Amino acid sequence: MVENTREQEFVEKLIKLNRVAKVVKGGRRFSFSALVVVGDQKGKVGFGFGKANDVAEAIRKSIDKAKKSMIEVPIKKTTLPHEIIGEYKSAKVLLKPAAPGTGVIAGGPVRAVMDACGVHDILSKSLGSKNTINIVKAVFNGLENLFDAKELAKSRGKSIKEMWG
Repeated sequence: MVENTREQEFVEKLIKLNRVAKVVKGGRRFSFSALVVVGDQKGKVGFGFGKANDVAEAIRKSIDKAKKSMIEVPIKKTTLPHEIIGEYKSAKVLLKPAAPGTGVIAGGPVRAVMDACGVHDILSKSLGSKNTINIVKAVFNGLENLFDAKELAKSRGKSIKEMWG
C-alpha cells in the first residue's frame, strides 16, 4: 500500500474502536465506530469519528474526517504557550505547559492528541466526564483557544519584546 509522500507525513492514532449492535428481526447486526487523531507532529492536528459495517472502513472514514478538521496549534519550544482548560459538555481537560524533559503526562485520549500534535512536554488532567469522544473534543476546544504570542502582539500593534520584556 504505497501512497503519495504528502499523505505519509501524518501520524494516525486510533483512540477508540467500538462495536455497536443493532437488534433486527433476524438477530443482531454489528457495526463499528472509530475515533482517530491525525497530526503532523509540527503543530497541525485533527480528529475524526467514522462508522461503518467493517473495522477498516470505519477507520478509513475517521481518518478522512480527521484530515478535513485539522487545526493549527501554537507550540512554544516543546510545550504549549500557556495553561488552559478546554471544555465540551461535561468534559473538562486542564492543559498545563511543562518544563523541557517532563514528557507527556496525560491520560489515553489526551496523550494521543498531544503525540499527534507534536507537544512533548505537558501536564494534563481530565476533569468531569470520562467519555472518550467528549474528552477529545474538550482538548480540541482548549487547543483552539490558545493564544499565539506573535498574533496577540501583532493585533495589539506592539512587538513581542514590548509585551513580555
